[in-house]
Amino acid sequence: MTMNDLEARVDPATTATTADETVTALIARSNALGSDPRITNYAGGNTSAKGTDTDPVTGEPVELLWVKGSGGDLGTLTPAGLAVLRVDRVRALQGVYRGPEHEDEMVAAFDHTLFGKGGAAPSIDTAMHALVDAAHVDHLHPDAGIAIATAADGPALTTTVFGDRVVWVPWRRPGFQLGLDIAAVQRDHPEAIGAVLGGHGITAWGDTSDEAQGNSRWIIDTAEQYIAEHGKDQPFGAVRPGFAALPDTERRARAAALAPTIRGIAGHDKPVVGHFTDSDAVLDFLASEAAPRLAELGTSCPDHFLRTKVKPLLVDLPATASIDDTRARLHELHEQYRADYQAYYDRHADADATSPAIRGADPLIVLVPGVGMFSYGKDAQTARVAGEFYVNAINVMRGAEALSTYAPIDEAEKFRIEYWALEEAKLQRMPAPKQLSTRIALVTGAASGIGKAIAKRLAAEGAAVVIADLDLTKAQDAAAEIGGLDQAIGVAANVTSAADIERAVQETLLHFGGLDLVVNNAGLSLSKSLLETTEQDWDLQHDVMAKGSFLVSKAAAKVLIEQGLGGDIVYISSKNSVFAGPNNIAYSATKADQAHQVRLLAAELGEHGIRVNGINPDGVVRGSGIFASGWGANRAKTYGIDEQDLGAFYAQRTILKREVVPENVANAVYAICTSDFSHTTGLHVPVDAGVAAAFLR
Repeated sequence: MTMNDLEARVDPATTATTADETVTALIARSNALGSDPRITNYAGGNTSAKGTDTDPVTGEPVELLWVKGSGGDLGTLTPAGLAVLRVDRVRALQGVYRGPEHEDEMVAAFDHTLFGKGGAAPSIDTAMHALVDAAHVDHLHPDAGIAIATAADGPALTTTVFGDRVVWVPWRRPGFQLGLDIAAVQRDHPEAIGAVLGGHGITAWGDTSDEAQGNSRWIIDTAEQYIAEHGKDQPFGAVRPGFAALPDTERRARAAALAPTIRGIAGHDKPVVGHFTDSDAVLDFLASEAAPRLAELGTSCPDHFLRTKVKPLLVDLPATASIDDTRARLHELHEQYRADYQAYYDRHADADATSPAIRGADPLIVLVPGVGMFSYGKDAQTARVAGEFYVNAINVMRGAEALSTYAPIDEAEKFRIEYWALEEAKLQRMPAPKQLSTRIALVTGAASGIGKAIAKRLAAEGAAVVIADLDLTKAQDAAAEIGGLDQAIGVAANVTSAADIERAVQETLLHFGGLDLVVNNAGLSLSKSLLETTEQDWDLQHDVMAKGSFLVSKAAAKVLIEQGLGGDIVYISSKNSVFAGPNNIAYSATKADQAHQVRLLAAELGEHGIRVNGINPDGVVRGSGIFASGWGANRAKTYGIDEQDLGAFYAQRTILKREVVPENVANAVYAICTSDFSHTTGLHVPVDAGVAAAFLR
């Protein structure tokens, strides 16, 4: 059925309903396809539907194309993520298309084909969907499909695997010409339901949404089945002696030990957040004989290498090598990688300097045999997704090697896409990063009160946050309030235990790839006079706050120094660190200890670019875990007032006559960690609404 047939069958009186039904079916199909990792990866591929709606200017039916917009994700696509274009006007662009060398003009031309406000921005693949003469079109990046698309004998395999139902289309950069190519295939091969796009992916079509989805799934299922039945048992070859996966506990400990070094390498040119993956697919690949050869060839599908760079950094030492030897080799390989990437850029950058500037020469994927894969990006989600894409690439290599030989597109074509003016324009349209973007924060005692407020503020400003608390469930619940696992995680930690702290730091390194900002907030308070204070009271106060801060700072400093990226350590001290009041000797003495730790560590860690500062709150009653645990009642008794009036009492004794709440402390922590305070260390910031007796001298 052609689109003219479709339009002829539509009653103008029902076009609005038809449009709604078309969009509803498209979204359902997109979500179903996008939620299956076998079919496409995050933000990869696109889907479309053609139908009719009423032109509000003429009152007549108009043929429209609804297609996933630029940067959208099929699995989570909503109607707002669709671009809406007039089919007749998109097809009319064939008359002004000047050829592949003028491809970039066509994306801007799409703006003149939009229906109404047009919805989301059209992607480079829009032409493929508009020009193919079918009501529903899917373009996907399934591992099995790309395996055939990147096999050395891909054209012959396409015929062998699919017969005449799927047609081979040689590699062409995504764009208007590729749309013309696929439209020609569909026109010249009426028996075909789709195409394998060389080096890239698959496209399928159908007269109904269900038919298009069924055809897409048939291509993928058929490719998977053929690889399973006809592929080699060991497509990557034998295991290299010494390169097999280490036992789980040893592997993860080694990953955590190497993570700071690797993040320093990946963040040499610009800061990044990391992610660690030690799936069987990754470990089996790294152990294999073929890993060095295949890693050097790099990825092929544009969606893959745009996320992972054209190739990874692969450590060439066995898993049994010492940590020190592996670190040293990582630095050597990094220098080599940077030189190779610069040479790649120089080989292909336009002679007339129209290519965008180099975006950094550091790897986004670092592979360590026996340990796993470290992936990096501008935030935790981007880092995680980059790792997922490289796992897709491994699966593609496995499939291609099982049937043939992996033969990705050449590096000149990769460069044309990586440094495409359209890709650069997309990057330039992205919103400016938040102040703490790419920073990874660990906040102790953060399941409630001041710590929770700090964690929330840091996350709101772009940081990835680890909430450490005695109670794991409460820590995880607090993290869930902030967002998903790409924003925050909760970990259990008793700050009086060096082993607990090491585990918390290890979890931070394995989940987010590094550490930049530590807030020593965990604490408790016992309000007692000198004669009432027991030795146990004294030890408990000092173990949690003085010793705990020391242990946390020591573990964090080790990571920060190894990363070589600077960092911040912040102590939540107290007005009581400098002000002497009655009935709190143990609390105030340990706060004074913390306050001096700030000065001592600022002096010691400054040479590594690590800033150490303190915040001195006072009178934080509302939302405070310390006050809720009995401290408030004791302080109220000391001052001869009702506990419910304590916040107001504290406010009235201040210069500003304002009550201090946890969010005020969180604001100060955020401010001291921003670039505005890049030259400040050893400072204590009062957050007490003005207590003259606590002024620093």
